[in-house]
Amino acid sequence: MAFTEIDRRLLEKCLGGKPRAWEDFVDRFMGLVVHVVNFTAQSRSVRLTPDDRDDVAAEVFLAIVENDFAILRHFRGESSLATYLTVVARRIVVRELLNRKTPASLGDSVNQLSEGAGQLSEGNGHSEPRFEQRIRDRDEVERLLAELEGVEADVVRLYHLEGRSYREISQLTNVPENTIGPMLSRARAKMRRAGADAAI
Repeated sequence: MAFTEIDRRLLEKCLGGKPRAWEDFVDRFMGLVVHVVNFTAQSRSVRLTPDDRDDVAAEVFLAIVENDFAILRHFRGESSLATYLTVVARRIVVRELLNRKTPASLGDSVNQLSEGAGQLSEGNGHSEPRFEQRIRDRDEVERLLAELEGVEADVVRLYHLEGRSYREISQLTNVPENTIGPMLSRARAKMRRAGADAAI
């Protein structure tokens, strides 16, 4: 879908600080962001309460506003604005699902995101995997990805950084869906070893 004139004008008004521009932007894309939150959480088997969902959606919009709308300023119009925001929102949502520590549904479900990656940390009250604590920072993930090659690196990047589901990864990489889980497990083992070596 092309970058529409309606979205072009809306983007220009936001970046120009026009009255009510941000409110109009939120009204236009709130449904999209909520859909991304719900879809990403569901694909990772994370249960969200309505409050969790609203908080994560709010974090997406806060990230868009940060640094004088830096995310919007990086948009080059090579796709529709909705497509661009979907990719941006998905990455932010994945980060929030890994980082948030709400005590009930969301906090307990962080373990499911790692799918068995490493032992659980002790005494932190959140049963969060040590490995996920080490790789939650995007730069750290990218550094550890240097230990992987080819399709294996692509699968890890799509899953951990872009929040893609197994089905989406299979479609993008031509890897059979039922082999993605084992591939992620092997890749995480390599990345854990690399992280342990770096800590020595």
